[in-house]
Amino acid sequence: MNPGPAITTSIDDTTLAGPFHAVQRAEPSQLDPPTPLVFSSPHSGRLYPLDFGSCLAGLDVRRSEDAFVDKLVEMAPQWGAALILAQAGRAYLDVNREAYELDPGMFTEPLPVFVNDQSPRVIAGLGAVARVIHEGLDIYARKLTFAEAQRRIDTVHEPYHQALAALISEAKAKHGFAILIDWHSMPSAAGQSMQASETCDIILGDRYGAACHPALTDRVERELSALGYSVGRNMPFAGGYITQHYGRPHAQVHALQIEIRRSLYLDEDCLELTEGYKRLRADFARLTQVLAAEVWEQFRP
Repeated sequence: MNPGPAITTSIDDTTLAGPFHAVQRAEPSQLDPPTPLVFSSPHSGRLYPLDFGSCLAGLDVRRSEDAFVDKLVEMAPQWGAALILAQAGRAYLDVNREAYELDPGMFTEPLPVFVNDQSPRVIAGLGAVARVIHEGLDIYARKLTFAEAQRRIDTVHEPYHQALAALISEAKAKHGFAILIDWHSMPSAAGQSMQASETCDIILGDRYGAACHPALTDRVERELSALGYSVGRNMPFAGGYITQHYGRPHAQVHALQIEIRRSLYLDEDCLELTEGYKRLRADFARLTQVLAAEVWEQFRP
């Protein structure tokens, strides 16, 4: 089963100044936003603008996506959670990175001094403008200009984070705290938890407790375990830039990353949904309902 075409999508250059994210809010209520929940899917985008200039074919590029994670959580606003979805493919610009995490070897000219060119992600080829996809394939057969990177940052990264920060601020202003859930999927081979001998279905990343109150991680783990999933924590995914940047429990913003083993819902070879998608989507709806109904008294300032 497949909710849409599993092909690389290009859009016309004239839309580059338009939104590269989609924000969905819950139905208006007397308590708007009705819950402190904000859901983010930064890696499920399937749009690749004409200025991308990759040397890779469609499926090779698309393997870098957290394919169809947006479909798994798109019902969240029904239960009161705000939802933001990246539209641009992460190989074009990765919003789960610092804006200026860039590899100087990819560019035709020296980069500005403020660029972070030494992060582990940059060194691995996975900066904001990635050099490779996870299988190690080079994305480009050319050098980029810094102006190209700047354009992508201006049209994709900055608007996404402005919108995400606004959703978090609104939730915090209304409820006294905000809960950010950052949704991702992982290749099945990456689901091997260092805490157990078996492969985990889901990895929860809370930056080893630094990004959220332990009650949030505990509650999500209990619910997912009760639904039949094997759950690990922080290994091998402790949370990326979004979790690290926004997770400030002392400031009443709690962030948790959820990594889903792709074979639960996806044929990883052809990037088409399997029958497991129906169950997973229903279970995430259940999880959202549980989180929306929780009182979270321990989070209140």
